[in-house]
Amino acid sequence: MFDFTRITQSTDLYNLHTHTQFCDGHATMEEFVIEAIASGFTHLGFTPHSPISVESPVNMTREQVQDYYDEMKRLHSTYGDRINLYTSMEVDYVGAGDGPASNYFQQLPLDYRIGSVHFIPAIDNPDDMVDIDGKFEGFKARMGEKFNDDIEYVVKMFFSQMMDMVDEGGFEIVGHMDKIGFNASQFRAGIDEEPWYDRLVMDLFENIMDHHLVIEVNTKAWLQRNRFYPNVKYFELLRRFNAPVVVNSDAHYPTLLNNGRFEALKLLKAL
Repeated sequence: MFDFTRITQSTDLYNLHTHTQFCDGHATMEEFVIEAIASGFTHLGFTPHSPISVESPVNMTREQVQDYYDEMKRLHSTYGDRINLYTSMEVDYVGAGDGPASNYFQQLPLDYRIGSVHFIPAIDNPDDMVDIDGKFEGFKARMGEKFNDDIEYVVKMFFSQMMDMVDEGGFEIVGHMDKIGFNASQFRAGIDEEPWYDRLVMDLFENIMDHHLVIEVNTKAWLQRNRFYPNVKYFELLRRFNAPVVVNSDAHYPTLLNNGRFEALKLLKAL
């Protein structure tokens, strides 16, 4: 098993959630490596959005996987004496048997896997998997087109998918576990402060701990939204559960490799 403790409990700079030319990143893997070395990072993990069974302009295709491995091999050869590089994927869970635990992802030679939910079924068509991630403008449009503006359905289905993914397993890191909270709170202010929402988060925390998984503190939205995933108000749960944590920037640009990580680590250390 990948030794997260060796990295996260050291003083080394690391990021284990990075998107490049193989999905929706805005730079090549080599550009990220060069920036990471220049910034003093000693560990860098690449996590392209995995091949997926539904139509998505964001996810890599199965045909691209070998190209990804070939580029990792080249980068290891070129930069491996200066930085530790890890081959991973952010694997989408889109339904029973269709996620990190599937035979396809289990047979891939990956150092670790991040399990994430970005798609949930439309309210009137369970076969229509809808992207609920991304910018609020698109989310708002899909709320009317696919979900009859039923924000409680969307939130509950997101957490239901997360729970099912955790139960099925096949991965090590839980990616941005309450990311739906931002778009949901933009759609209906204060929804992420309501008791039933907190209960969903608590249930997910407990399930993650029961399955001995690592929780990602995702700092991608810190600069633009002043928000971490999980939300900072849930950091106390990390302490209460003594949860294993990795702090990742979910970087799509090389210059954002360390975005929000210092602030998150400072808050976590204060606990």
